[in-house]
Amino acid sequence: MFATQSAAAYARVGVETNVSTANPHQLVMMLFDGALLAINSAAISMANGDLVAKGMSTSKAIEIITYGLKASLDSEAGGELATRLGSLYDYMCQRLFFANAENNEAILNEVSGLLNELREAWAQMGQQLSQSNNDVGMEQAD
Repeated sequence: MFATQSAAAYARVGVETNVSTANPHQLVMMLFDGALLAINSAAISMANGDLVAKGMSTSKAIEIITYGLKASLDSEAGGELATRLGSLYDYMCQRLFFANAENNEAILNEVSGLLNELREAWAQMGQQLSQSNNDVGMEQAD
């Protein structure tokens, strides 16, 4: 019991440290990772017949998508893309709700796949931004 509590406390400190030092791009990556982890936990709980844990994990994924990913959208700067992403996040949350209610692992896999695609695109944008910043830094050094 003590080891489990210690491990959880250690993990919490690690996450808090990462959040406090992350840039906005990294924070969104952390939200994607958190939502994916929660969906994976829901799938494991579903397979084990642990309805309480499944519900808690599904709710956590919905909260991350709604209050993290969707809330971080800037409709003024993002325009139509932000609007479409907002609608996609709403769709994902509805699907997660049904996955939980119907014990449907296929729906969990569907949402996980969508999140993975968005995460990969976000990661590629981060690499491009990083490369652009490095190129600008090299030009200024010349």
